[in-house]
Amino acid sequence: MSLDFYEDNNNWMEDLFKVKKPIIAMCHLLPLPGDPYYDEEGGIEKVVEAARKDIIALENGGVDGIMFSNEFSLPYLTKVEPITLAAMAFIIGQIKNEISIPYGINCLWDPIASLDLAKAVNGKFIREIISGVYASDFGIWNTDPGKTARHRHRIGGDDIKMLYNIVPEAAKYLADRNIAEIAKTTEFNCRPDAICVSGLTAGSETDTQVLSQVKKVVKKTPILCNTGTNKDNIVHQLEVSDGAVAATTFKIDGIFENPVDEDRVKEFMAVVKKYRESL
Repeated sequence: MSLDFYEDNNNWMEDLFKVKKPIIAMCHLLPLPGDPYYDEEGGIEKVVEAARKDIIALENGGVDGIMFSNEFSLPYLTKVEPITLAAMAFIIGQIKNEISIPYGINCLWDPIASLDLAKAVNGKFIREIISGVYASDFGIWNTDPGKTARHRHRIGGDDIKMLYNIVPEAAKYLADRNIAEIAKTTEFNCRPDAICVSGLTAGSETDTQVLSQVKKVVKKTPILCNTGTNKDNIVHQLEVSDGAVAATTFKIDGIFENPVDEDRVKEFMAVVKKYRESL
């Protein structure tokens, strides 16, 4: 990467996903070995098969990218245990050759673990809480973006894109700063590859006014709508962002805990593709 970060960062999403304003779909892994709600009887093969079915439905539905997440490893850790990392690597290794679109990693809530896993399974990006200090449901949540950036370089992962979630779910920034200030200084100090803006919880709609505020102050860093998209609001969300991460809307009946519904994915992506024709 040259010192002209903004020039380097300008078009990476379109280069990677081959479309404008990509939709990155979540593959939520069932509880893993070591998690409180892991199904010992079903075993890890149950987790693999559930992930495989979701991946097939998402790809057939036409999404542009996929992000693996240990979404059901509740309650989350801010430093992931080795067994979680090992389990995710095993699961992704079982199915990654069946995926024909770019995929990334979200190992909740640990950016170092996410980078290590992405490097091991050839993931193209991570999404994490990489900067800031928060009061959260998981306790005081501190970060070290300088350490994370250096770790990416040290493991030979400079090509792994880092998506910074600057409004984490179930947490509040401890400093008294508005979202526009946070976005502006995060872009300058941390050089994120993209900035994600979320609602309060998984599936909660992201405020488009907040998205607009962030979009106005960053220079060229892509802004992603991180939660709460659906077929009825996605055009409005994409009008004020550079893409979106989607999950709950793709589930059967739009319920977070359910598997992916291929028909819901197709309906959503039909709206997105029609909108892209106007770009």
